[in-house]
Amino acid sequence: MADLPAQLLIEATEPAHRYRLRAPNIPETAKVARDMVAGLLAATGHPALVETARLLVSEVVANVHLHTKVPLLSLEATVRGHQLHVSVRDDDPHGTPWPPAPRTPEAEADAEHGRGLLLVQACADAWGTVWHGGLHPTSKSVWFSLSDAPVLKAL
Repeated sequence: MADLPAQLLIEATEPAHRYRLRAPNIPETAKVARDMVAGLLAATGHPALVETARLLVSEVVANVHLHTKVPLLSLEATVRGHQLHVSVRDDDPHGTPWPPAPRTPEAEADAEHGRGLLLVQACADAWGTVWHGGLHPTSKSVWFSLSDAPVLKAL
């Protein structure tokens, strides 16, 4: 472990603050999930992450509501050190949760949907999708990470 940067060593030994929410796949769940993650960040001393986290949680939860018919979704939020990791899981393995292909400016101006994962891609430090269940997936998760770690400049 001596080859790891000092910040990673510190964060690896810090306790994780992890919360899980299993909720109905209804429009109101986005607000409940936003408020839960905002409360976790406030309680663990990460106020700088709250607004971005609220936006991204809204987008990934709304994505489940808009694009699946599952009755429930699961959200897991973990804070460890300077890092927030959020994962939203649903039991519909179909569909590809990736940002849409670029559209013409005219189509983009009138579109009511299709920007959520673009926001996640633009605002998160990292994000991705995981399919669960092996060769024949039974569910998927969309996750993102944010950090409020101070940026260390090279000399």
